[in-house]
Amino acid sequence: MHVFVAGGTGALGRRLVPQLVARGHQVTATTTSSAKLGLLAELGARGVVMDGLDGMSVGEAVAAARPDAIVHEMTAISGKADMRHPDRSFATTNRLRIEGTDHLLAAAEATGVPHVVVQSFAQSYQPGAGLLTEEDPIEPGTATMARRISTGVLHIQDVVPKAGGTVLRYGGFYGPGASDDVVEFVRKRKFPLVGEGTGWNSWVHLDDAASATVLAVEKQARGVFNIVDDEPAQVREWLPYLAECAGAKRPMRIPRWLARLLAGEFAVSLMTEGRGFSNARTKRELGWGLRHPSWRQGFKEELA
Repeated sequence: MHVFVAGGTGALGRRLVPQLVARGHQVTATTTSSAKLGLLAELGARGVVMDGLDGMSVGEAVAAARPDAIVHEMTAISGKADMRHPDRSFATTNRLRIEGTDHLLAAAEATGVPHVVVQSFAQSYQPGAGLLTEEDPIEPGTATMARRISTGVLHIQDVVPKAGGTVLRYGGFYGPGASDDVVEFVRKRKFPLVGEGTGWNSWVHLDDAASATVLAVEKQARGVFNIVDDEPAQVREWLPYLAECAGAKRPMRIPRWLARLLAGEFAVSLMTEGRGFSNARTKRELGWGLRHPSWRQGFKEELA
C-alpha cells in the first residue's frame, strides 16, 4: 500500500514509518520543517513539507501523493509541560486534532482515499469501576481545564467514526523520545506522589503503538480501538517502580491541597482520578501481539 503519514517526525512517527517500510509499504511522510526531510529519507519515506493547519497545504500534499490510506499523527507536544496552564501547552495540538483532522478528512474525500486513521488518547474521568472499552466514550469530567485540554480528542471522537475512519486511542507513550522528561523529573524528585496516587493510567510502548497502527492500516479496520498494554495501573504502583528502574529515590508524597497550590487542579486529577482501558478488542480483531505487554517489563528494559 501507499501510506500517507501526517506527522512523520514525531516520537511515534519515527517508529511507525520504519515499520511500514519494513512490511513493504510505500510511505509519504510529512514534516513542518524542510530541515527534517533528511530524517524522513533515512527512515525510508518520501518526505513532504506540510502545514497541518493550512487546508490548502494539506489538500495539495495528499493530492500529490495519491495514497491508499492516511494516518494522522500530528501533534505539537514539545518542551516542558506547564501543569498550571496545560491548555497553553496543548493549544496547537488541539488545533491539529480539530482543524488538522478536518483538513485530512476533506482531502481524503476530495481525492478518493478510502481509509483515514487518526490518533487519539486513552484518558477518561467518567465515574464507575472496571476497564473502559471502545463502547465507552472519552469523558474528560467536569473540570474546566480538563475539558479545554480534551477538545481535540472530543472532536476526533465525534467526526472520525462518522466519516468511516479509525480512531486509535493510545495509552501513555513511553520509549525513546516519549518519556525522557518524566524520567528526568523522577530522578530530580520533582514528580511527587499526590494523595494516595489512586489515578489509573494505561501505558503503551512506542513500538507497540506503531505495530498496532500498522495493523489498523493493513486490515482497514474501522471504528475505535484502545491501543494500551495489558496492565492498567494506579500511579501509586507505577511511579515508585519507575523511580526504582531509573535508579532514583522513592518519590515524595504530598497532600492534594499542596499539589493543587503548586501545580493546579489538572495535575491533581491526573494523579488521583481516571480510569484504565481494555485492549481486548484490539488484540482480538487486529491480531495485535505486544512486545511489551506490561509497563513493568518495558520500564525496566528502557532504563536498564
